[in-house]
Amino acid sequence: MASGLQVMLLLLFPILALSDVGVNWGRIANDLPEPPQVVRLLKSQGINRVKIFDTNPSVLTALAHSNISIVVAMPNELLSQAAAAQSFTDAWVRSNISPHVPATNIISIAVGNEVFVDPNNTTEFLVPAMKNLYASLTQFKLSHIKISSPIALSCLATSYPTSSGSFKPDLVETAIKPMLDFLRTTASPLMLNVYPFFAYTANSDTISLDYALLRDNKGVLDQGSGLTYTSLFDAQIDAVFAAMKALQYDDVKISVTETGWPSIGDENEIGAGHENAAAYNGNLVRRVLTGTGTPMNPNQPLDVYLFALFNENQKSGPTSERNYGLFYPNQQKVYDISLKGTDSAPPAAAGQTWCVASDQASEDKLREAMNYACGEGGADCRPIQEEGSTCHNPDSLIAQASYAFNSYYQKKARATGTCDFGGAAYVITQQPRFGNCDFPSGY
Repeated sequence: MASGLQVMLLLLFPILALSDVGVNWGRIANDLPEPPQVVRLLKSQGINRVKIFDTNPSVLTALAHSNISIVVAMPNELLSQAAAAQSFTDAWVRSNISPHVPATNIISIAVGNEVFVDPNNTTEFLVPAMKNLYASLTQFKLSHIKISSPIALSCLATSYPTSSGSFKPDLVETAIKPMLDFLRTTASPLMLNVYPFFAYTANSDTISLDYALLRDNKGVLDQGSGLTYTSLFDAQIDAVFAAMKALQYDDVKISVTETGWPSIGDENEIGAGHENAAAYNGNLVRRVLTGTGTPMNPNQPLDVYLFALFNENQKSGPTSERNYGLFYPNQQKVYDISLKGTDSAPPAAAGQTWCVASDQASEDKLREAMNYACGEGGADCRPIQEEGSTCHNPDSLIAQASYAFNSYYQKKARATGTCDFGGAAYVITQQPRFGNCDFPSGY
């Protein structure tokens, strides 16, 4: 949950006005709004594409008559039964799909999720399950609903340089080619989950942060194709496209069903932070809404689903897993960006952004970052260091760290990357106040 300070500082604003950018609505949390509230939030923000991870009836009922297009999912644990008999997929469609259409606009079914890395070894069931499900949809006159399965980049044996992209040999004949055959036959897209964050955090010594965040950079030349890539996002998609092309399936469209960047991470999750998450998602949306494809496939516009709608407090794994959300559970924005392809925040040069400490950061991290800002960073920290000065009170770490971080941020002319401190700080668009202390907006 957001703190009272965060709720007070964060602004809500319209997002996702265009239909080729959607969001993933995950629900692994115990503090999320009820489905009707979420649908009202989606509609108020102009979000008209949503992907969910099941066929929850309360969710699908809430989405009825909303004009929102929905991707639903058949979980991995059902694939063996779906592959074994069409009678199972008949019953599944009868119970989970038919009661909701056409009132609820279900456009696709994701059969499983990242099945190739499923520890329960469900790969062999994937394509038979897809075929049985397609037969069931046809029987119920619902064949307009597309069928695919989200795959992860881990299915690749090589991804660099981009033009050398290839699938893992053990997957090609057993799963990849049969799946691509099915997708071609049914005119369905290959669903792909793309996370430049993972590549960056594992290789931050060789991958430029600007390249990972789709910011201006000199680009990376692919010697094999002669194409220059200015974003890791495009390069990763084209690595999969190159692998498909090598198998002569380059006529199958790619749909990016998950991508995002965490606003908070653990100490070893390099690059996690509010500012980087805002930069990635904001720049990505602007790039997608240009309507252009990737360098290798420029005439094929991309459909992208951002991950995720909310922070989810019951997800396991590293801290980042619980902090991909665009919204807090109280429906306030996690950070201030425009997801309509235009800048919603006033220009930084106008002095209308400030830097504050995150109450999710540890005390040790805040103290270390504050010591840097007030020392080597050259921030003017006298107002929080001198007894009796205006900003010395309240005598709290979060307040004093915020003042130090903002002093450094303003001194650096609000340059990109100067309000992060390893995920301990983030940018806001309302001037903060602690007690009687006014935060400067520029030097």
